[in-house]
Amino acid sequence: MTTTQVRAACPHDCPDTCAILVTVENGVATEIKGDPDHPTTAGVLCTKVSRYAERTYSPDRLLYPLRRVGAKGEGKFERISWDEALDTIAARLKPLAEQRPEAILPYSYCGTMGLLQGESMSMRFFNRIGASLLDRTICAMAGATGYKYTIGGSIGTDMEQFQNAKLILIWGGNPIASNLHFWMRAQEAKRRGAKLVAIDPYRSLTAEKCHMHIALLPGTDAALALGLMHVLIRDGLLDHDYIDRHTLGFEQLKERAAEWTPERTADVCGITADQVLELAHLYGETAKAGEPAAIRVNYGVQRVRGGGMAVRNIACLPALVGAWRHAAGGVQLSTSGSFPSNKPWLQRTDLLKKQPRTINMTTIGDDLLRPASPEFGPAVEAVIVYNANPLAIAPDSSKVAAGFAREDLFTVVLEQFQTDSVDYADIVLPATTQLEHTDAHLAYGHLYMMANNPAIAPLGEAKPNTEIFRLLARRMGFDDPCFAETDDELAAQAFRTDDVRAMHFDWDALRQKGWQKLNMPEAPFACGNFPTPSGKCEFFSASMAKDGLDPLPAYIPNWESAASTPDLAAKYPLAMISPPARNFLNSTFVNVQSLRATEGEPHLDIHPDDAATRDINHGEMVRIFNDRGAFVCKARVTDKARKGLVVGLSIWWKKLAADGKNANEVTSQRLTDMGRAPTFYDTLVQVEKVL
Repeated sequence: MTTTQVRAACPHDCPDTCAILVTVENGVATEIKGDPDHPTTAGVLCTKVSRYAERTYSPDRLLYPLRRVGAKGEGKFERISWDEALDTIAARLKPLAEQRPEAILPYSYCGTMGLLQGESMSMRFFNRIGASLLDRTICAMAGATGYKYTIGGSIGTDMEQFQNAKLILIWGGNPIASNLHFWMRAQEAKRRGAKLVAIDPYRSLTAEKCHMHIALLPGTDAALALGLMHVLIRDGLLDHDYIDRHTLGFEQLKERAAEWTPERTADVCGITADQVLELAHLYGETAKAGEPAAIRVNYGVQRVRGGGMAVRNIACLPALVGAWRHAAGGVQLSTSGSFPSNKPWLQRTDLLKKQPRTINMTTIGDDLLRPASPEFGPAVEAVIVYNANPLAIAPDSSKVAAGFAREDLFTVVLEQFQTDSVDYADIVLPATTQLEHTDAHLAYGHLYMMANNPAIAPLGEAKPNTEIFRLLARRMGFDDPCFAETDDELAAQAFRTDDVRAMHFDWDALRQKGWQKLNMPEAPFACGNFPTPSGKCEFFSASMAKDGLDPLPAYIPNWESAASTPDLAAKYPLAMISPPARNFLNSTFVNVQSLRATEGEPHLDIHPDDAATRDINHGEMVRIFNDRGAFVCKARVTDKARKGLVVGLSIWWKKLAADGKNANEVTSQRLTDMGRAPTFYDTLVQVEKVL
């Protein structure tokens, strides 16, 4: 018996990007645990990733190439060889590549966050073809855009500092479910006397454990931030020295905030004026006393029409009170902008002969059904799906299914399991899991470059994404030297070695240790130096004005609400949000039997008053519907959902739901105010008992 321990990294779409130790006995992974020496992981893994071996060795793994033999959506396939699969794909793609390359579309997102298995060799392949570009906006672009206008880039408070804060606002997130290692830091801060405040329409597991919970209406976060500004300015809870030295546009902001009295804010947000006052004073007085006040803002805030503006408004708050002076103060949305990743080299944008059109992944339902036109270009005739499950995750799901059901659409899916999207594939290619391939990672919740070493040989005939696209490039006749580079050669260039932040980066050293912290200041904006055009925190943004946006913090009401669409609200009076279920990660892990058993079955949380008016009892099946579609699940009558709100924890594979549908049947393809992102939480519905 030979036993080894391999250093790995969690690949999933989570801020924690954990360092992992994999025990391997005679070529079999027998234990997955967190690296106790990695400062943020601290030896702890979430329930999902601690069962990664169960997922890797699942009897449901796709291990061989497949060809469809049934109708699209039926999920009936026969096994074929790799040569047959590659020849079939090349035969379909070559004529398109020669005549109308934009008819070919990649569809991918963050099934893996790895710089190699995510978008390296794959993008080289599509750039060489001249395929349509994919606007990868489905998770974070609205908030990232609003944050960038204000702060200058995705840089913020180091997660390791939050435990030293005296006040933490957890705004639009449920870190117990989706950011465990931040929550560990927040709990430590709480033990040291810090106050925790949750700002969330839903009383989540996290909100239940905070000192204060502000249950505002979905999509009103921007208004609450403006109300806080009003009180901070009116009551003198400001750091004028920091404002004078390191901000731009305070006088204009002061005029705008004057409009947002606590009473107006409370009316818009569906809370009380006293709550606005209490929160503003708690935040301002903590900072005024010289104590660190920190905000952890998450992506739930930005999945509405005005989501980008909401994050922008929140990002203004630390500069008003001087919270950036402290390492444990400020705000964190994402740390990804801290990393000097070498994406242009990894993806080789220079292979493009001309700039192709861009198709937004959020509007895939409409775009797959769109005919050729001078404005749109050629109809989409081939889609290659990898690291994504669009049939489950994309909004307005009935249109997505109709698009993928087109008989003239050639669809290839690279996957580990037979997801909803695989059921619509013409060719399925088996992909490796994180235990079976090499990768390099950045993070968006901490400041460590990470290495993933393969722990075991690929199961069956599964191949890494990088190798699959190398093989496809060869079948297409592409002989560019870049398609011959190995994964280790790619990883060695994953970060720019000439950047001081990645000082002493060396791939061989990184994969031996597993992680290396960036060279970043503890308090990145203590003395200003924001990466904005002005070098300051921009309350007034000339860039926004140039882009046709309001240059000052503002409130943009939801697309669907009683205020903006009263007729629609009369027909569909309940707001619906669909945040992540604790035991799933987007649509990943839904098929792991032990995790699905823990999660139970699809359900909808509804307030007792809303349930009573509809004669709905706890545990009964209900139908949730609007003009876009409907789905069925079990009702949980609970005051965790505020009145007027229903909550469907997501994202279930449709095939595992009672009616073969999930929450995205009722979400829309409308986009956010900035960043071209989806509005999943900007949805009105009606709910009725299933008789």
